[in-house]
Amino acid sequence: MWIFMAVLSAVFAGITAVLAKCGIRKTDSDVATALRTVIVLACAWGMVFVVGSWDTIGGISPKSFLFLILSGLATGASWLCYFKALSLADVNQVAPR
Repeated sequence: MWIFMAVLSAVFAGITAVLAKCGIRKTDSDVATALRTVIVLACAWGMVFVVGSWDTIGGISPKSFLFLILSGLATGASWLCYFKALSLADVNQVAPR
């Protein structure tokens, strides 16, 4: 199952690069990142409620919570840099093939 999910992740990452490049042609890369983040946030919380895992939030240890916060900050920095790079170069130069 994990291999299937890893393959899907790679497929969606490739699609994301092309769609993002199309979406930022006439848009500031930081605004585009913020908009994308809102969509991802809504989808992620939607899944939490659809699958019924919202009640497990209280069981997250402080150490895990800290690492998730740090991971979120790293993801945000990565996305800001990624969208800036996409706005400055061809998608083939920024995203792996």
